[in-house]
Amino acid sequence: MLKLAFDPDAAARPRLLCLGAHCDDIEIGAGGTILRWLDEGTISAVRWVVFAATDERAREAEASAGLFLRQAPPATVSITIHRFPDGLLTQHTEAVKAEYELLKAFAPDLILTHYQHDLHQDHRLVSQLTWNTFRNHLILEYEIPKYDGDLSNPGLFVALSEAQLSRKLELLRAAFPSQAAKHWYDDETFRALPRLRGIQGATRYAEAFYVRKLLV
Repeated sequence: MLKLAFDPDAAARPRLLCLGAHCDDIEIGAGGTILRWLDEGTISAVRWVVFAATDERAREAEASAGLFLRQAPPATVSITIHRFPDGLLTQHTEAVKAEYELLKAFAPDLILTHYQHDLHQDHRLVSQLTWNTFRNHLILEYEIPKYDGDLSNPGLFVALSEAQLSRKLELLRAAFPSQAAKHWYDDETFRALPRLRGIQGATRYAEAFYVRKLLV
């Protein structure tokens, strides 16, 4: 099994770009990984972007990003929550693409985005535009459990400690009260998938990512 590791003492630690269609996507798909990398001092700067939000959800998303990125020095963090309509991103592709072009100035080394075969149209667009915009970057595609049942067989696993996973669940509960009534939005869901991916990754808990291209 290939193991990738970032050297926290390296002269140029990765600049991380996190992209999510909706307000809790990044946290659900990669929140534990982000917490682990910040614990380890792996990341030098974070750009966090969400595309679809109402005003209420945007307030939750901004607060959540602040919680998940609490360990990062404030000067290294930038958070943007757009107000494109949920479920209709494809009707605003030109405007969304324009926002992607602006993100080039951040010069990311590592990008977290949606899985290319996600059955939600907003998720797929975010993934497509990521690959359309960034051509010389390490792109990791995260997964979101949902009714559609579109989970597949990822090949990259980031091991999480019990403490890191528990912190992720705690922050998801605290940050998104508007989602609490949904039948799937609970600790059981958010613990079950990391446990399954942990089995695949020969560890206890893990978040999993799809990697299309990797140069080592």
